[in-house]
Amino acid sequence: MARGQRKTIEEKINAKQELIDALMTRIESEKRELEELYAEKRRRELESVGDLIAESGLQTDEVAALLQQYIDERAKCAS
Repeated sequence: MARGQRKTIEEKINAKQELIDALMTRIESEKRELEELYAEKRRRELESVGDLIAESGLQTDEVAALLQQYIDERAKCAS
C-alpha cells in the first residue's frame, strides 16, 4: 500500500510546538474561567451570609463579635 510523503523532523517538531502552544492557550483560558467560577461562588456565599445578617436584625460588628466568640470557644475545646 502506498504511503504519503513522510514529514521531516522539523515539520514534526513544528507541529508538536503548535499543539503545545494551542494547549497552553486552552489551559490559560480554562484557568481564567475557573477563577471566575470561584469568584461567583464566593459572591453567592457572601450574599447568602449578608441575607442571613439582614434577616437577623444584627449589625455586622455584632455578628463579627459573635463569630469571634464562637471561634475562640471552639479553639479552647480543640486544645
